[in-house]
Amino acid sequence: MVAGGIARELGFAVNALTIDYNQRHRREIESATVIAEKLGAERHVVLPLDLSQFGGSALTDDIDVPKGGVEEDGIPVTYVPARNLVFLSLTLAWAEAIGSHDIFIGVNALDYSGYPDCRPDFIASFQETARLATRDGVQGKPFTIHAPLQHWAKVRIAQEADRLGLDPAMSWSCYDPTPEGIACGLCDSCRLRQKGFAEAGLVDNTRYHALPDRE
Repeated sequence: MVAGGIARELGFAVNALTIDYNQRHRREIESATVIAEKLGAERHVVLPLDLSQFGGSALTDDIDVPKGGVEEDGIPVTYVPARNLVFLSLTLAWAEAIGSHDIFIGVNALDYSGYPDCRPDFIASFQETARLATRDGVQGKPFTIHAPLQHWAKVRIAQEADRLGLDPAMSWSCYDPTPEGIACGLCDSCRLRQKGFAEAGLVDNTRYHALPDRE
């Protein structure tokens, strides 16, 4: 949401791509549709890609989502193998098809769960891959991968959403919502979201099924 808002503010026309990878819930697909409309996207494509056929993640397989707190070390089971690499590759294909050379992605390398495909090295390497792997790239029209949130803590991202006038309740973070579509409140993503808004002194209108114990 915030990355899209920044792109719009910079004067880019927004074309939004959502990958429906058969994750364990539909709520974030619904959220993406609301955000694309709010940002005035010229087009919003929801592309089906069933990564549950591969499994290997708590988001695409029959594996419990951890609820005990954010791990300090290691890569959690909520990591989806090569997800951002797959998503960026599909985004690149669409961008070249419509003549766009600027791709925005909302990855964050500070307040996150240790996923390797959120790191600056990965984003830089993919930009070079895009130059080498596309007709436009080899013809001297390279692509720029914008990751404006990459070095921001969640508190700053929450502040930026507020500055852009974007209702945080439109966005979705939870890995394991209830059947009624309420955020669990205890997964890593919920905890990091709550921490960011609390530190920013802003209200997060997201409904949570439970809240972590606070010491």
